Amino acid sequence: MDTASHLLFGATLGGLAMLDPALAAQPTAMLAVWTATLLGSHAPDFDTVMRFKGQAAYVRHHRGITHSLPAPAIWSLLGLPIAWLYGVPELSWQVVGWMFVAVCFHVLLDLFNSFGVQCARPVSPKWLHLDTLCLFEPYLFALHASGCILWASGIAEPGPMFAIIYAITALYIGWRLRISRKVKRLLREHFGIRTGITLVPSMLGYSWQFTADCGDHYAAGTVAGGVVTIETTVSKSDDAELAPVVRAAMNEEGVKALLSFSERVHVNVQEKLDGYEVTWSDVRFWNKQQMPFGVAVTLDSDMKVLNHRLGWNKKTWEPPHV
Repeated sequence: MDTASHLLFGATLGGLAMLDPALAAQPTAMLAVWTATLLGSHAPDFDTVMRFKGQAAYVRHHRGITHSLPAPAIWSLLGLPIAWLYGVPELSWQVVGWMFVAVCFHVLLDLFNSFGVQCARPVSPKWLHLDTLCLFEPYLFALHASGCILWASGIAEPGPMFAIIYAITALYIGWRLRISRKVKRLLREHFGIRTGITLVPSMLGYSWQFTADCGDHYAAGTVAGGVVTIETTVSKSDDAELAPVVRAAMNEEGVKALLSFSERVHVNVQEKLDGYEVTWSDVRFWNKQQMPFGVAVTLDSDMKVLNHRLGWNKKTWEPPHV
């Protein structure tokens, strides 16, 4: 999910920790836990530093090893120096435990997003995604932000209040997961296929964007109110026809990064007066009959690579929200 949401959930997890009388009774202990949950809720996204090595390195590593199976245990050890700095070493393992919960919740939320996360590493490098939640969930954000306001104003005790809020959060996520599975079942029946369907929910949850692998082509559209609307189809690339110029561009780091992440890719070759442009697009993500996430490689007439661009070609607020 987005950074603001992760940090907000870190704050509310700190409030949930106040269910423990040993923590609630000591202001310094409460601050130590709050620091740990805030840090833990954002720690997996410290892989953002890979941007300094370029966009290709960021795409290849984001939501990778920092979100892996051992990551929560490793990140949570930062709770030990936090407890020491706040002068509550006797509560070190409570601080570590809540930081562990915060990291796990971060990874879990990313798993429910459509972008995917390598949370099974090192057992499996597969990108896993449950196609259930947006990058930004306005209902969850409003719910948790309201809880923080009530806590700060002294209207409600944080422990019991956030226990209710997290129960509602779990029910909401479970409900969205159930709906996404129903939509996928509807699409499987509509297209007569068993696999190859991905979803991206709309921000308000009233509709779902889909991409379906139909064998020789991809179908993309929306589902709203149980009605399937196909908005565009994309023919699969003829590898034999595109092979020479495609092979010339495939050694670029941006292309390798995209192919290591994307499940379904469409390749397009555009011949220009002075060369070629080869574009790899992630078919799962589309908007206005365009596929805005991919890599474009420019080559001269001798098929020598001149440059490449990797990333999103859309405004932040435009769909898809991943």
